Amino acid sequence: MSIYKNIQNSISKGEKLLAVLIDPDKFSVKNTQPFIEKVNKSIATHIFVGGSIVNEDSTEYLVTEIKKHTNLPLVLFPGDVTQITGKADALLFLSLLSGRNPAYLIGKHVEAVSKLRNTNLEVIPTGYILIESGKETAVQQVTETKPMSRNNIQVIVDTAIAGQLLGLKLIYLEAGSGANEALSQSIIEEVKQALDIPLIVGGGVKSKIQLDNAYKSGADLVVIGTAFEDNELFFDEIKSPLSSGYFPEGEK
Repeated sequence: MSIYKNIQNSISKGEKLLAVLIDPDKFSVKNTQPFIEKVNKSIATHIFVGGSIVNEDSTEYLVTEIKKHTNLPLVLFPGDVTQITGKADALLFLSLLSGRNPAYLIGKHVEAVSKLRNTNLEVIPTGYILIESGKETAVQQVTETKPMSRNNIQVIVDTAIAGQLLGLKLIYLEAGSGANEALSQSIIEEVKQALDIPLIVGGGVKSKIQLDNAYKSGADLVVIGTAFEDNELFFDEIKSPLSSGYFPEGEK
């Protein structure tokens, strides 16, 4: 079964999903085994790999190492076509809906096709919506676009709906790596209520309380990256149900 269908099935069962995001530019490959062992013992259901600025070949090397230590689905979350590798399981084919830079709406996608031809990657069309978080993010700098205001929720909702109407299969609401503020519950709630496709939420989630709040608000899959980079003890807060008795909201 495809990764996307597995996501849909999990949602239909009321299960909440968690992806650990690893940035090849910030992660030491020599730390792969102990880090992934912690991921395996947590409630994580997916591993995302990618970043805004990554040296060429770094992604493939890291993906290959990660694969040695886990059976979790490994999904590319690329900032550029140079991060595409057939060693992963799937690719979020990102359209930056919050910006108006044509390179990130279609240009990079055309560049990617020649690479994708030679892989068996499952390609998942994903609408990516960057929302202001209190600081300038690497995504803003690289894409030369501005995030959407968190105060105008209706525009955020309409943008997400437009992505769905275009045929995208996922909507990814993002506050940005290292965000000062996680997305508000009201933003997540209103976007989720408007969509018929899965909703991913990332950026600024640094505690179990924030993780639970994102789930309660309607996030189907939450992405956490910087929290683990800054404090691997966070893994102790989100151990798998078998080891800690922790269940996301709705799983009890």
